Amino acid sequence: MPEQYNPYSLAPWPTWDVSPGYLTAHGYQLMKLFGAYDRMQLATEELLSPNGCDDASKVSIYTDSDQRTRETGKAIAEGLFPGCRTNVQFLPEGTNDPLFHFHPTQDQLGIKTPAQATAAIAGRIGGDPANLTEAYRTQLGTLDTILATCGTASSAQQKRVSLFDIPATLTPGSGGHVAELRGPLNTASTLVENLLLEYTQGMESSNVGWGCVDGPKLRTLMELHSAATDFTERTPVLAKIVASNLLNIIDKSIEQAVTKKAIHGIPGKLGDRALFLIGHDTNLTNIAGLLNLTWIADGRRDDTPPGGALIFELWRDRKSGQFSVRTFFTVQTLEQMRSSATLTLSNPPARVPVFLPGCSEKDFSCALPAFTQTVQHAIDARYVTAR
Repeated sequence: MPEQYNPYSLAPWPTWDVSPGYLTAHGYQLMKLFGAYDRMQLATEELLSPNGCDDASKVSIYTDSDQRTRETGKAIAEGLFPGCRTNVQFLPEGTNDPLFHFHPTQDQLGIKTPAQATAAIAGRIGGDPANLTEAYRTQLGTLDTILATCGTASSAQQKRVSLFDIPATLTPGSGGHVAELRGPLNTASTLVENLLLEYTQGMESSNVGWGCVDGPKLRTLMELHSAATDFTERTPVLAKIVASNLLNIIDKSIEQAVTKKAIHGIPGKLGDRALFLIGHDTNLTNIAGLLNLTWIADGRRDDTPPGGALIFELWRDRKSGQFSVRTFFTVQTLEQMRSSATLTLSNPPARVPVFLPGCSEKDFSCALPAFTQTVQHAIDARYVTAR
């Protein structure tokens, strides 16, 4: 919301035509384009027919309960099966879905976990959160200059809070957060996310960072967001708590597809050719932290911009009958999002293979038993809830 960000800039942030956290019409179109591309991709693998409604029943789409993810699911379904009846599943709005927002109870956490999680972050940043400010001082300085100097000609605001005036702190968390890391880097991460949304929304250049942020500059600034989420969402102690439940569902969905026996609580159906679980960028980062996954896509390291997805593909060898799993990360490029570019097999989104440590072979495949063992070893059963 602009009122949260305005204290850090002399110029006001641009207004949006939707409520905070809602999917815009532009965002809906981007996800619809992604769904259409997914249909092409799945058709080349002979999992779906290239067109028509006959295969709509062979895909399950399950989203978080908030407006943004519900509409994302509907847009992807419309792109996959235009003009067809599709069933996008979600809990009632306002209902917390522990698949995407897992809030552990005090009994699940125990007495020591918050302190351990705080120590886990501290051990990655040299014991002092101020070290992050120094490590990213150059990028923080670039962003702080933009906030202090851009768009000021039309602004009546005289004072602002510099990023470098924000205290850097690390404390045990509360209210669903196991640990709280705050400071210049984490505030900058949120502000950069908003610059990213301005750019990918296709706003006029004068409204993207008040005319001071183009594509190359944005890519540099986004390093701040990737760094902040690395510490707050990828740190394994924290990722295990919030991602075990979702990763368990992914593993059980693959098991259901292999055994062809229904497993209670799985969002997908027997016979599905694809299952879409639509949540948030934090879900992607948490799973990546839990499995130690890294990637570079569209020139950005471990970034999870709108529409990004982790793909777990189940393969069966025609000769041996053995199953394996390959992991990919896919996302539209910043320029594809900005221009609403049609995605085709000749103009695809970025898609890169992801190596799963302890499992992947040189061709990036994981034999199914090794995949299951690796995933189950990463999951903490204390944080898995029955559906």
